[in-house]
Amino acid sequence: MAQQEHLITQAAGLGVTLTSVQADRLLSYLDLIAKWNRVHNLTALRDTNKMMSHHIFDSLSVQPHVTAEKLLDVGSGAGLPGIPLAIADPSRQIAVIDSNSKKTAFLRQAVMELGLKNVKIITSRIESMSAEHRFDGIISRAFSDINQFVVMSRQVLSERGRWYAMKGLKPDEELQRLPPGIEVLSIRSLTVPLLAAQRHLVIMKEADG
Repeated sequence: MAQQEHLITQAAGLGVTLTSVQADRLLSYLDLIAKWNRVHNLTALRDTNKMMSHHIFDSLSVQPHVTAEKLLDVGSGAGLPGIPLAIADPSRQIAVIDSNSKKTAFLRQAVMELGLKNVKIITSRIESMSAEHRFDGIISRAFSDINQFVVMSRQVLSERGRWYAMKGLKPDEELQRLPPGIEVLSIRSLTVPLLAAQRHLVIMKEADG
């Protein structure tokens, strides 16, 4: 109960309202990551408290800034930020994509055990996705370079869609290397509970005209 209350309180500070059921799902999700980590290297973190701050709170911190109703989480790994965002907002449709079949096997198990009806799992490289699939939001916290993230996912962004790049330090140099025709809408500085590190969210779109 203490963990549940802690999660609900810290999420509220991020502008995210969680019910007790949603909080329990997030805690169960962390338990699943810890369980699978014993066999598969889903995440380098093993400490539960650090997993809460670095994974759950970090993922939830972008929730108030992501307006997409159909969201693609690229290079999702253990399902971050896609699974926490799906739990926090059941009305949002989220696809999580990763090329590592062991990680997507975990994601399928997690989605089944957590009863998430709004999550689709894709085992593929993002650049291999057909342009027939379109999303009004594409997010990632795994790509090391924003330019690569945009170029490799450009074919599946809808006409008025947004890219959401989760970064640590403000990525000024990376943004100078963006391909032509990309407009940076905002760079939001995020404060993540119990995480003593800079976090930023870069929101981009295709430039008009």
